[in-house]
Amino acid sequence: MTKTVNIHEAKTHLSRLLEQVRLGEEVIIAKAGKPVARLVAFSEKPKRRVPGSARGQIWIAEDFDAPLPPELQKFFE
Repeated sequence: MTKTVNIHEAKTHLSRLLEQVRLGEEVIIAKAGKPVARLVAFSEKPKRRVPGSARGQIWIAEDFDAPLPPELQKFFE
């Protein structure tokens, strides 16, 4: 849900607005009825993945891609 507040209300109730944003609400801050800014929750960027960083920690069986036994295969067809 999006809520629009004027600058004066935003300054007066910033802590309350931040709590609402933390809970998932979006707040638009307006000046003279025209939107100026959007207040949204901050999310951390995911850590960058490094290819090969799990080398030696994972084991895959030689037959991992072998056909399933017939009694299991019937559930996938």
